Amino acid sequence: MPLSEHEQRLLSQMEQQLLNDDPKFASAMKGSVRRGGGSAGRLLLGGAGILLGLVLLVVGVAYQLVIVGVLAFALMLGGAAWAISSPRRPSGPGPRGVVRGDGSTGPRPSGKGGRGTSRGSSSFMERMEERWQKRRDEGGGR
Repeated sequence: MPLSEHEQRLLSQMEQQLLNDDPKFASAMKGSVRRGGGSAGRLLLGGAGILLGLVLLVVGVAYQLVIVGVLAFALMLGGAAWAISSPRRPSGPGPRGVVRGDGSTGPRPSGKGGRGTSRGSSSFMERMEERWQKRRDEGGGR
């Protein structure tokens, strides 16, 4: 059932609000949407692996070959995993790094252990320290 014009307008307003409030989350969600390119081929190949594994499993049970049954099960499991997994994106041109508050991108900040410290994490720590100080001050004045 298609959305009415009012519902479409509300949805686009919510999308715009999300983009304005949290552009990093919005861009991550846009990237996680499955696209049709290549997914049909993955499903067919995964389904073929499952069917071949099923046939091998029947053969292994019929001839009482445990190793064939184990390999068939592994093939079915691999086929199912291949079918439901998303294809990896090639690392080509395009923005990489951190999405800033205004929606622009920049290089990932370097830091210890390969993790960058962003403005959001330092302000979080500052808020935690302020809360701690406030609690200490309120508790000591009793």
